Amino acid sequence: MITVTKDPITLNDVNDLDNAPYVIEGSGSSAMKIYFESEANRQEYLATEMHGSLNSSGLKRIFDDIADSPITGSIN
Repeated sequence: MITVTKDPITLNDVNDLDNAPYVIEGSGSSAMKIYFESEANRQEYLATEMHGSLNSSGLKRIFDDIADSPITGSIN
């Protein structure tokens, strides 16, 4: 299992792993245990539209929006 100790919402390091909320994504040796600074951050992560599937419509929309962004350039 891969352990992620950087809160994906705040990008801060989580130091108190014994008391920090977490989510386990995936299974087996490639599973990721992701720690959060707070339960609110964990809930925000779980509520993110793209969460749950690489083929989700939310994730596709995010990639489509970024594809032609003047900041990132075209990835098409």
